[in-house]
Amino acid sequence: MDKLQAMTIFARIVEAQSFSKAAGTLSMPRSSVTTIIKNLERELGAALLRRSTRTLSLTDAGERYYASCRTILAEIARAESELSTDTAAPRGRVRADMPGVIGRALVLPRLREFEQRFPGIELVLGLSDRPADLIYDGIDCVIRTGELADSSLIARRVGELNWITCAAPRYLKEYGEPQTLGELASHRAVNYLSNATGRPLDWRFHVYGEDHGMTMQSRFSVNETEAYLQCGLEGLGLIQLSEFVALPYLTSGRLKEVLASVRCSPVPISLVYPMGRNASGATRAFVDWIVEIFGQSEFGPSR
Repeated sequence: MDKLQAMTIFARIVEAQSFSKAAGTLSMPRSSVTTIIKNLERELGAALLRRSTRTLSLTDAGERYYASCRTILAEIARAESELSTDTAAPRGRVRADMPGVIGRALVLPRLREFEQRFPGIELVLGLSDRPADLIYDGIDCVIRTGELADSSLIARRVGELNWITCAAPRYLKEYGEPQTLGELASHRAVNYLSNATGRPLDWRFHVYGEDHGMTMQSRFSVNETEAYLQCGLEGLGLIQLSEFVALPYLTSGRLKEVLASVRCSPVPISLVYPMGRNASGATRAFVDWIVEIFGQSEFGPSR
């Protein structure tokens, strides 16, 4: 059997948590994927996956084998990348997804530069607050904010966001400015809804050396950054958002930061993409470019 192909298929199944999704991303019949994994398990003399009608999980042997697959496939990808020459410019389509705020502030203004450097790459960009599923949606890489759950994908931290609590002068004139966290109980807030759960996100504050979450009561909740900002500007309540988004309005006086002494820790920004052999030359070129422009931006770490 083609061991390398089998390892690639096995890794993709683990990433997708589904035989059907893995088959779709590999443009293979599901029956072929199933047969290859059965033959792989037979040759290894060990079950790699536990299957049921609804769940898919790794056995102990599967976890060890998957870790080895990741290392081997990543090393192959590195070797292939090093063999690339300047004359073999990357070509192909790259589908990327990112928060609208980051895309508009950082990526869109530099697309002409990307086109000049990589004329053979077609970019398909998705800008949304709703996180995309790389495997299910066929996305090559995504930019995500916040701590990431354990994943079989590669994650590279490229920057950070500072979050602040603020309000419009109109709101502060009517309700006063909170001086302590205890005073928040008598204030109004606008909540931001998680696109993953549909529930309001906790507000985060740094107290006694640690970040803590707080549930805020609210008459208004939205699930999109621009709408959330607009609610704050209209004086509908306190809001908590990235300093980068708020900065122009802080400068103009349309927003004022409150509770600055208990700002939460910076939120990481990560670039997430499939491991090893699953990443094309075009995707790797895009990833390296994103890392480069983040390093030059206000989003970069420790800036």
